[in-house]
Amino acid sequence: MRRAIEIVEVGPRDGLQNEKIALETEQKLELIHRLEAAGVRRMETVSFVNPRRVPQMAGAKDIAAALPRAPGRSRIGLVLNERGFDRCLQTNCDEANIVICASDSFGIRNQGAGVGEQIAAMQAMMAKRPGKDALRVSVTVSVAFGCPFEGEVPAERMRDIVAAAAAVEIDEIVLADTIGMADPWTVQARVEAAREVAPSTPLQMHFHDTRNTGLANVFASVEAGIDVLDAAVGGLGGCPFAPNATGNVGTEDLVYMLERAGFSTGLDLDALIGIGNWISGLLGKTPSASVTRAGRFPPAG
Repeated sequence: MRRAIEIVEVGPRDGLQNEKIALETEQKLELIHRLEAAGVRRMETVSFVNPRRVPQMAGAKDIAAALPRAPGRSRIGLVLNERGFDRCLQTNCDEANIVICASDSFGIRNQGAGVGEQIAAMQAMMAKRPGKDALRVSVTVSVAFGCPFEGEVPAERMRDIVAAAAAVEIDEIVLADTIGMADPWTVQARVEAAREVAPSTPLQMHFHDTRNTGLANVFASVEAGIDVLDAAVGGLGGCPFAPNATGNVGTEDLVYMLERAGFSTGLDLDALIGIGNWISGLLGKTPSASVTRAGRFPPAG
């Protein structure tokens, strides 16, 4: 079994946005270059947010300018509103990832808008899109499973957002467990629900490991036919607007599990372990990814 699973690396964006230490632009670029050398082909490299609100994401324009478009590489810019989308259009980014929060409370804290306003903003952004060949656009449904302020998010609300995204021909839809509260059975049910209203739009999954269910939710996703998964090297991550949210599923952990089972990721596990240790050292913390702490098995050599 060599079914290919695409891993979208989110370490330079989601991985860094909640860290106490804000890296310099050159350090962020070094992280991106190391990850691409390890085989990463799609990566969230920048976030076009107000640096006063999220200082860790400062320097987006400079980072994008230092990453000219290259064959086989896709650098993604995160956008929360039309201003961010306009900024993304002025850069070398290959993709824009629009965030829509599945609860009003989280949306107001995260981007100053309720669900309906965010959907309207997405529609306005897609009207500005220069063309599918010029810019790929995905939508991440944040807190698609549960919200730290409102509790459980109804499946119907997630379906409505997915349907709205499919209606404007979004290229890919990401279901995000932003606070790490989902379980494998709910994951499979939500994948089914999303496919009912967007049968021709590819789905991608984004999991945080806050409650130690990240890899179990990955397994459920793969069993449900998902072929695109987010992860962050070192298990970095968290959200400044989600209390107690911890890191993403570690890229090393994901690659280890998938390739042990015979899936193909195209990523170099030993290089990822080295990057996980390096970036964690820069941030003054122990790597959260289990494989980086314990090492591969069997040991290399």
